[in-house]
Amino acid sequence: MVEFLQNIKDMNIIRYPEEKDYKILSERPHLDKADLTATVRSVLDRVRNEGDIAVRHYEQMFDHVDFPHPEDLKVTQEEMDEAENLVDEDLKASLLLAYGNIKRFHEAQRFESQRVTTMPGVTCWQKSVPIERVGLYVPGGTAPLFSTVLMLATPAKIAGCKEIVLCTPPNREGKVHPAILVAARISGVSQIFKAGGAQAIAAMAYGNAVVPKVDKIFGPGNQYVMAAKQQVSLDGVGIDMPAGPSEVCVIADRHSDVSIVAADLLSQAEHGPDSQVVLVTDSERLIDKMPDELDRQLQQLPRRDIAIRALEKSTLILVRDTDEAIRFSNEYAPEHLIIYTRNYEELADKVVNAGSVFLGRYACESAGDYASGTNHTLPTSGYARSYSGVNLDSYCRKITFQHLTEEGIQSIGHAVETMAAHEQLQAHKNAMTLRFKPINEEQ
Repeated sequence: MVEFLQNIKDMNIIRYPEEKDYKILSERPHLDKADLTATVRSVLDRVRNEGDIAVRHYEQMFDHVDFPHPEDLKVTQEEMDEAENLVDEDLKASLLLAYGNIKRFHEAQRFESQRVTTMPGVTCWQKSVPIERVGLYVPGGTAPLFSTVLMLATPAKIAGCKEIVLCTPPNREGKVHPAILVAARISGVSQIFKAGGAQAIAAMAYGNAVVPKVDKIFGPGNQYVMAAKQQVSLDGVGIDMPAGPSEVCVIADRHSDVSIVAADLLSQAEHGPDSQVVLVTDSERLIDKMPDELDRQLQQLPRRDIAIRALEKSTLILVRDTDEAIRFSNEYAPEHLIIYTRNYEELADKVVNAGSVFLGRYACESAGDYASGTNHTLPTSGYARSYSGVNLDSYCRKITFQHLTEEGIQSIGHAVETMAAHEQLQAHKNAMTLRFKPINEEQ
């Protein structure tokens, strides 16, 4: 434990906080927003004005790779074929298993329209229409997230999106990780481009000579990517949700295995230094043992330094009972919520704010991250209060239809005229009155 404490100083341990303190305890690590916004805005503006020239400039600046020609940004068919030979068969089989489960889960979400007669002669219904061009952002950075390709592209293909564009940062040799390319082929991606960060979001939002403009952008990323997505959404491009640094909240009790809880916390902490992990428990024993167990497991992790930096911003919270724990979790609104307690079914019924929930001893976050079938692209930073994770509906628009007969005019016509008149919208009233007139004359 000594080495662990020397690296992250002291664990942030909060004992028996009052409910009024939950909001403060729920704050996430963040950069200076003014500086973040200005930096991202400058990247977006330059890419919008200069197109692929700016994208290649930022790729050299941020990803340290030189693309002399515009077409160098695009992954070629030869690179796709090469990737097939570089990915071992075990990983391919795992990708196919995960793809099958993701496909089954999202196919079950297909929308079935119903025609509703709201009054005699008035029929209303919805039609689900796929978004034509979608852009997918897959982080590279310190880890190739090929699982995110499956999570984003599979429902897009099921929904019927005509064009699926993917951007992901290359390595310093200008190559995309082969597993990302294999996952893209499995799940039906149309085109792949070597670009990361805010410049990739800008390329898909505004389009240029190489990267096509899309209608909606999906995918997680760091705070720069999240800020870029939010800013381009003001320019008429849809986004899935604000999805920034990843996070987990684990609710555990005195029956929970200390090593499993620590493993769950570290599996999230290793995502990145700006990730956040929170343990909420009514067990003093678990709180007391956690630093030693985290230290023991940290020694075995290749991404140990990253995990330690995340743990510095994370918290262990001791509460009086599991009801208090779920109240805190609902205030925190975590991206991932693991309920590893004896009464997990009872607590699950009380969850109102969470991206994805994992129940019991065996449901680790890793299952949902890779292969259970649920989507791992989820709202972070408290946005689980107002956003869902990515699902089939994310790739569709609902268009409403209505049909009125003469009987329908008789059913609602007078109410429409009256309401329009009281809102002082005479043209609205006239549009109905002119339809009433021939019916009344016939009578």
